Amino acid sequence: MEEVDRASTEAEIRAEFDAYEAALAANDVARLTGFFWEDPRAVRLAPGGGLYGHAEIAAFRRNRDVPDTARELSEVRITAFSADFGTATCEYRRLGSGRRGRQSQVWMRRPEGWRIVSAHVSLDP
Repeated sequence: MEEVDRASTEAEIRAEFDAYEAALAANDVARLTGFFWEDPRAVRLAPGGGLYGHAEIAAFRRNRDVPDTARELSEVRITAFSADFGTATCEYRRLGSGRRGRQSQVWMRRPEGWRIVSAHVSLDP
């Protein structure tokens, strides 16, 4: 259990989380897709339903309507559970509509770098 809250790993995950947020703000589809584990076991759950596997996640990103994506984050929490595994969670408010939501990501270090292996996004009605 000594690996939990390992500061250096949390800093790495936070840097990836921040890069993901920047790619989201820019709607950089290639970067957004690249953050996810390129495997059929990758999962992204969201208000519109689940996406199962990297191919479905990539297709969603390519075809996504992107209005009202600018957002401010709050309650960002990064937790490292080992040197190669951790989570990132936050709450957010969309700047255009004011709608609120939550997001969680499970990050795993892979040979190619940190990747999201599972994500969940919710948005209040």
